[in-house]
Amino acid sequence: MFNEFRRGFESMLWPVRAGWPRLTFPSFELPDVREPCADLIDAGKEYRVCVEMPGIPKEKVDVTVTPRGIEIAAEAKTQIEEDKEGYIHRERGYTKVYRSLSFPDDVLPDKAEATLNNGVLEVRVPKKTPTEVKKHKISIR
Repeated sequence: MFNEFRRGFESMLWPVRAGWPRLTFPSFELPDVREPCADLIDAGKEYRVCVEMPGIPKEKVDVTVTPRGIEIAAEAKTQIEEDKEGYIHRERGYTKVYRSLSFPDDVLPDKAEATLNNGVLEVRVPKKTPTEVKKHKISIR
């Protein structure tokens, strides 16, 4: 998106006639659905999925877990209107997010639990067969 904006901005400076800059503005569209940042963590007995969902209340979040993956979808509209002492403040917002991840191993979807705290959704999904998480310490050069 930023590269398209840069190209559009640079195109305003290209000469069209007798050295005059072209007076156009870049056009780009934001995606209808945002794909939020997500972490998939192997915690041995379970997978933990952490997804950034700022400004979305838990009532608007749908989480679906299958034996092989997880789908997270949310849609939220906000509207703020404030009228005091000679000015009016109005803001509107719309957010739609969707994220789908696959688990490397089979899980138990009926035992999954989810929490939403400070704009971060955390879903804990127990594995069908727990694995040992091996750690290996390395030195930094």
